[in-house]
Amino acid sequence: MKEKVVFGIDVGGTTVKCGLFTTEGKLLEMWEIPTRTENGGAAILPDVARTVKDKIRERGLDAARILGLGIGVPGPVNTRGEVATAVNLHWGYKNVAGELQEALGCRVCVGNDANVAALGEMWMGGGKGASNLILLTLGTGVGGGVIVDGRIVAGAHGAGGEVGHACVNPEEPEVCNCGNHGCLEQMASATGLVRLAERYLASSEAESSLRKTKLSAKAVFDAYKVGDGAAAAIVEEFAGYLGRTMAVFACVTDPEIFVLGGGVSKAGEVLVQAVEKHYRKHAFSSCKDTPIVLAELGNEAGIYGAARMVLD
Repeated sequence: MKEKVVFGIDVGGTTVKCGLFTTEGKLLEMWEIPTRTENGGAAILPDVARTVKDKIRERGLDAARILGLGIGVPGPVNTRGEVATAVNLHWGYKNVAGELQEALGCRVCVGNDANVAALGEMWMGGGKGASNLILLTLGTGVGGGVIVDGRIVAGAHGAGGEVGHACVNPEEPEVCNCGNHGCLEQMASATGLVRLAERYLASSEAESSLRKTKLSAKAVFDAYKVGDGAAAAIVEEFAGYLGRTMAVFACVTDPEIFVLGGGVSKAGEVLVQAVEKHYRKHAFSSCKDTPIVLAELGNEAGIYGAARMVLD
């Protein structure tokens, strides 16, 4: 009998990433289609169904070989596979599981994209071999996913794993995109790091190469790597917020491993070392030695995690 396969779909604001996997996690094929967000994103799910059907025909897959399809979407997802809203897709309420099951006639599992990426890193990425993991994606914002006993923690409202909106500085005057003040996202994202850099340089007269370049997360870490004093102070503040917050998360779920992903993680091991110092200082004694590693799957984490959902 031919091997079973699963589809993994990751819906982004610009493209929909698609993958076909074996049940052992081997990626057989990956492709993309445009995310058509016009008309309230009405075409997105029909487009997903169409491209999956096309791939089934192209590869001659019979129904008995297809275990199902997993899909990650940018919004809270409840246990029925329904999305209340997904702003970047222009969706209001959407019964994602129901629509795709009707169109494809196979099992469909739906999850929040960041949670699904965490599952992917646990299955075949930086957290491979673990069953308790926390992923933090440090990009334009701070996303995250929490895995406990091999399963995504979604919570009662689908908001489990929204680590970027933990309040870490209640005195922060600027408003987060969520409407609150002092979220981790405001301090430990790429844009948050730039904000910290701007504030430090405005309040200090220290010489720095950062004054002569366009500020970005990469520029700060590049300066940090060559011993720029101002960059060191900025990274220290950034890492302090992140490490202390991770110590709080550890008290809640006691992960086997933390995985750092997103654009800021391209700084490499210096990021891990900077954060690790603060994490170990503030973590509960039983959690102090929890490893902190870099994500390995990059933009493919979502399709891996989406496929993995089907196997539970």
